[in-house]
Amino acid sequence: MRSRIRFFTWYRIIPLLLAALMGGISLAYAQGPAFVFQLLYPLEYQDYIAASSDRHGVDPWLIAAVIDTESNWDPSARSSKDALGLMQLMPETAQDMVRFGLVDGTSFDPQNLADAETNIEFGTAYLSYLISYFNGSTDRAIAAYNAGLSNVDDWSEIDTVLHNAIGFPETQAYLFRVNNAWTRYKELYGDAFGA
Repeated sequence: MRSRIRFFTWYRIIPLLLAALMGGISLAYAQGPAFVFQLLYPLEYQDYIAASSDRHGVDPWLIAAVIDTESNWDPSARSSKDALGLMQLMPETAQDMVRFGLVDGTSFDPQNLADAETNIEFGTAYLSYLISYFNGSTDRAIAAYNAGLSNVDDWSEIDTVLHNAIGFPETQAYLFRVNNAWTRYKELYGDAFGA
């Protein structure tokens, strides 16, 4: 008889414990989503981002979103195609930014892409170049940052709605990830750059 009572006692306590656990999780989520999202979307190198943003007229939260998507804030990141640093730049692209007069090659060495400040400067200049090239279309610029300018030009001829024309699943996912991160960075760090 006594073992039956114990069974029924535990049988009643388990749902109460589960309800308390779920309540605690709900409370933590309701009170702490900003903290959780700040762990998922860190913001580093604010001074470098702000300075490059000012020089090139690119939204600082977009720069942060590209860094997050490209390298997850790892300044030593290197892709299988030898793209380097926080913004995953090809050395040739950095040299082009100097050649086009968008970056002062005496202040920022295109061979030093492992340096966070240098990488952010060249990556931001390239984003600015792409945004200008596509007449202010950040979606086209983001897609070109991933897939290359000529591919986006080709897709633009196929369909005026970029999302319908993107030929690479990786670029479709990249565009979604950058835009999602861009929104998150604005929400989480809205006052980080004084805007």
